[in-house]
Amino acid sequence: MSRTNPSHDDALNATRHWLEEAVIGLNLCPFAKGVHVKGQVRYVVSDAHDEEALLADLEHELHALLAAAPEEVDTTLLIHPGVLGGFDEFVRFLDLVEVVLNMQRLQGVLQVASFHPDYVFADTDRDDITNCSNRSPYPTLHLLREASLDRAVAAFPDAATIYERNMQTLRALGHNGWRALCPGPSPDESK
Repeated sequence: MSRTNPSHDDALNATRHWLEEAVIGLNLCPFAKGVHVKGQVRYVVSDAHDEEALLADLEHELHALLAAAPEEVDTTLLIHPGVLGGFDEFVRFLDLVEVVLNMQRLQGVLQVASFHPDYVFADTDRDDITNCSNRSPYPTLHLLREASLDRAVAAFPDAATIYERNMQTLRALGHNGWRALCPGPSPDESK
């Protein structure tokens, strides 16, 4: 799978595959299956090739999510393969995402989670398999409703253990298992 200039269909298919096989299949996010099965995930591929255009798409999608009935659209995956391909620039952009949420007075209403093909947690090496918990086929901003997240966390009694369980799952899976599950660069190949 090429990370540069994919068609919308390629980006959507790769992201759906990742969501179904990795996020749901490995139970990396126990809250994802419910909204996926109910068809409440909105997938949007941005044509943005610069940060300004992506910010405009982000603002549009934040308002579209707010306007939608939660039982119709509960969460949005804003996939943006044409911009923020480098992880460092992606991380810097996340500061702008917080500014947008504050300026639009959406703090406490919506939040944005981040996924990237080269995701690296601050306390890990680049090739650590545990980074895969936040690695997606393309740079992706995940727009979530705070109220839905609060309900999901309340329904999952051990929400604080999700991170640790994910690390154990990914270590057991290993690089070869990840490659089989999610074709594309594995942490040990993307150096």
